[in-house]
Amino acid sequence: MGIESLVVMLLVGAVAGWLAGKLVSGSGFGLLGNIVVGILGAFIASLVLPRIGFAVGGGVVAAIIHSTLGAVILLVIARVLKRA
Repeated sequence: MGIESLVVMLLVGAVAGWLAGKLVSGSGFGLLGNIVVGILGAFIASLVLPRIGFAVGGGVVAAIIHSTLGAVILLVIARVLKRA
């Protein structure tokens, strides 16, 4: 993995985590928290979305959408588990 790929991955993770934080809980989690939530969201989305037949496409915008959907799933599950 080149440095460019790493930078893009971190930026996509940060944007996706920030968007998911805004959608689910109403605030972000700080830069590091957003990156972690976004990257974990991308991983979750790569497991869940193909199984339900959802495909976004390619490119940076598609990666942000994909990661954001996964991050929203992650945050909703975390919120449900926190209430229990």
